[in-house]
Amino acid sequence: MLKNILDLSKKLISIPSTKDNPGELKRVLDLAIIELGNAYTVEYFTKNNIPSALIYNSKTRPKKFKIILNAHLDVVPAKNEQYQPVIKDGKLFGRGAYDMKAPAACEILAFREMAKTIKYPLALQLVTDEEIGGFDATKFQLDQGIRSDFSIAGESTEFGIKNQAKGIIWAKIRTKGEASHGAYPWQGKNAIWMMNDVLNKLRKHYPEMKKEEWKTTVNIAKIETSNTTYNKVPDDCVLGIDVRYIPAETKTIASKLKKILPKGAEVEILVKEPAQFTPQSNGYIKILRQITTTYTRKSVPLILKPGASDIRHFNRVGCDGVEFGPCGYGLHTDNEWVDIKSLETYYNILKKFLLSVA
Repeated sequence: MLKNILDLSKKLISIPSTKDNPGELKRVLDLAIIELGNAYTVEYFTKNNIPSALIYNSKTRPKKFKIILNAHLDVVPAKNEQYQPVIKDGKLFGRGAYDMKAPAACEILAFREMAKTIKYPLALQLVTDEEIGGFDATKFQLDQGIRSDFSIAGESTEFGIKNQAKGIIWAKIRTKGEASHGAYPWQGKNAIWMMNDVLNKLRKHYPEMKKEEWKTTVNIAKIETSNTTYNKVPDDCVLGIDVRYIPAETKTIASKLKKILPKGAEVEILVKEPAQFTPQSNGYIKILRQITTTYTRKSVPLILKPGASDIRHFNRVGCDGVEFGPCGYGLHTDNEWVDIKSLETYYNILKKFLLSVA
């Protein structure tokens, strides 16, 4: 089976399936579906020229699947040579080797082998826009009513189980002053100085971190004014912030931001993406953790990380799920690789998990 995993992984890696290559997104999806054969129902979706598919082991789509295996086949851009997979020193190198075409190959082949005999509703979800947010594939499918008891996205976790990730808020904060000639600043009200008060408030409540901690963070992304000359007191200022909030603050983060701002500052929330959260008491997590411990002979940690994935879209509609993948290094870098031995282990864990939840 390892040979099959590597062969499919290399085929997937060789396709430059980036956001600016819609033809290659379709090609990588078609390749994956061809690998599955004709034994399953394939439902296709397209939104904003983003293709995706849902493959399942019944003639008609059930109201709810027990398990969905989620795999994204898109990658971030890379040098041309990174689309030429290389095996060296027990590692498979190439763009997407770790994030996540090789794990996707494991999910595809595990589904192909197990779905024929498993009696419960099982699906494989293949998407092509996770790297740009997952809005037109995973989220779009869920918007059509697709639901599951539990989902696994084969992201980069080193056999840890990522059950929590931070949510995202992008917001603009505005201050409005009063313009005057730069030689007579007392006749105006400088909006940039007003914004300085905002910055001080934000820094007090969200100080810069020196190391990774499980706390809400605020990044000052940009500061702008319409003023283009030196001899004018600016009467407007706009601050752009990137907030990464922990799941516990989901209901309070927006109101907290508004509350801490000084008088005269207004906040506009442009984007609010949910945090990822599935409790560690979840029965599927317990089963997955036990099986992984057996196969790896190591303690399996639950992971809390800042970065988001498509699992947040499942959580948004009340479905539990985790990120869970094999070992590797260098996602999004020029030196991306996945450990070959861990791919076979990952494949076997997925098979055992699918049998164990029956």
